[in-house]
Amino acid sequence: MARVAGVDIPNNKRVEFSLRYIHGIGPTRAKAVVARVGLEGNPRVGDLTEDELNRVREAVDKSGYLIEGDLRRDTNQNIRRLVDIGSYRGLRHRRNLPTRGQRTRTNARTNRGARKTVAGRRRTAQKK
Repeated sequence: MARVAGVDIPNNKRVEFSLRYIHGIGPTRAKAVVARVGLEGNPRVGDLTEDELNRVREAVDKSGYLIEGDLRRDTNQNIRRLVDIGSYRGLRHRRNLPTRGQRTRTNARTNRGARKTVAGRRRTAQKK
């Protein structure tokens, strides 16, 4: 596996798709890196020469975008700021609930956790 920006990217995939394993690089930025390096036909990472791999590393490092640790740190600081100032979104983060207005009465099982059974909450059969 080749190492780019401190991340092992898979050798058996195309460069454009392998770069997406780096946190902060999505489809658009991956295409931009491949175009900037000038790789013909989007080869697999394992087929790249050492020179081409070094050019990919330099293009990712000099892209000017936040990636990996810096991006994770920045995101966590933004969330921490919301929690500290006591905003609504900060409270939702603190309680581990959806922050963007989704309903939680019936959904959001992943965030709310497993169902907790409550005594006396049985539905009565409706008579016709």
